Amino acid sequence: MSKQVRKSPDHAEDDQITEQERVEAATLTKLKSRMVYEIIRQEGRTELSRPQSSIWWSGIAAGIAISMSLAMEAMIRNGLPDREWRPLIENFGYAAGFLIVMLGRLQLFTENTITAILPALADPCRRTIVGTTRLWSTVFLANMVGTAVAAGFFAYSGALQPEVKQAAVELGNHVAEWGAWETFVKAMPAGFLVAALVWMRPGSEGNEFWVIVFFTYLIALGDFAHVVVGSTELFLLAFEGEGEILKLVVVNLLPAFAGNLIGGAGLFAMLAWGQVHEEMEKK
Repeated sequence: MSKQVRKSPDHAEDDQITEQERVEAATLTKLKSRMVYEIIRQEGRTELSRPQSSIWWSGIAAGIAISMSLAMEAMIRNGLPDREWRPLIENFGYAAGFLIVMLGRLQLFTENTITAILPALADPCRRTIVGTTRLWSTVFLANMVGTAVAAGFFAYSGALQPEVKQAAVELGNHVAEWGAWETFVKAMPAGFLVAALVWMRPGSEGNEFWVIVFFTYLIALGDFAHVVVGSTELFLLAFEGEGEILKLVVVNLLPAFAGNLIGGAGLFAMLAWGQVHEEMEKK
């Protein structure tokens, strides 16, 4: 009598997987980085084709919404004792504005540093370069208008409790203490981390909330400089008479802009492009 060979559960599962399914699984694994790149590139192309007025108003809305990062952080700071562990908790408030902006699909300059540059890297022609420059300049100026409106509201409306507004001014003074070079250096990691956040979002469906909280908490905890959130802090100082606007713009705002741009578009986007461009060209 022949002996019946009993297959282990592992072998039974293997028999259920066809050769075509193995090929598809291998293909999906190899395409993973390319797929993420293509998703973000398509998003960038969509943004480049949107009407200027839509980008402008979305950018203003983002500037106003991002100011909630400063407001939330100031509220938490006001409710905590002045201890060495306070930053570990208050910095969670930094995520508030980013959650509104990113989940609401509003136009944020540092988010666009990677989405807009990938189409230009894939097709470096006059049209994509001019379109990217137009998008960046429009979104950045609109963000600045939005943060200035929000800072003026915080300064003069009485919406914030005096103690909370004072805490927000303290946060702004901390940023204003940095010199131009220090601001520039601190801004590069922030630009890199926001670009990394954008890169990870396509693969984090259903967990976007926690991904945004993690990366923005890391920016705040590292004491890095984000130009849009920082502009709210600097404009609030100007409205409160705590600093000269020219110094705040030249020494703090513009270096943060340059650092975020280099960290996001210059460093992360180039690394992202570098890991997929040969595969894209072969394809």
